[in-house]
Amino acid sequence: MYEPNVVGDWQEYDEHAGLRVRVHRLEAGEPPRGRDDAAEGLSYFRVRVTVENRGERPACIHLEDGQIDVRTGPDGESAFIDWRNSQFIEGFDVYPLRRATAVVYAAAPEASLAQVDVQVQVRADEEWAGRRLWTGGVGVLEPAPGATAGAARESLAQQVSLFLQEQAEEGTA
Repeated sequence: MYEPNVVGDWQEYDEHAGLRVRVHRLEAGEPPRGRDDAAEGLSYFRVRVTVENRGERPACIHLEDGQIDVRTGPDGESAFIDWRNSQFIEGFDVYPLRRATAVVYAAAPEASLAQVDVQVQVRADEEWAGRRLWTGGVGVLEPAPGATAGAARESLAQQVSLFLQEQAEEGTA
């Protein structure tokens, strides 16, 4: 069974040697250019998506509108993505041992922010990479950089795994 990444995990792509992506810093935060009127009554949060090139040659990265999907709550409701305030990666050459980061501002009801799923599909050198999923929550701590998998990460990963197994079992009954 496919299990999602936990926010903070790196995901390597087989189809693009040396390319890896991470969804991290899922945190509450107001957008820099002010709130969008369509987000009235919703709580803003931001998420960072970093693409790193550990390969031997540069890769032209696109991570734009429609390539990042954010869902919240137990029912996976779509979050409002504030495109005006978000910063995407649009045709940037990421050289070996370099990174590029997109910052996405989104909004959703406060009660649904404990469970946030972020799906990312990177385009590198005009080729689409497979979709990858990260799960976490606003206020849920991610492991410190360079730290081994901590109890908070394992706990969240176990909760996600258990939830997915229960959903799969319900579907087979």
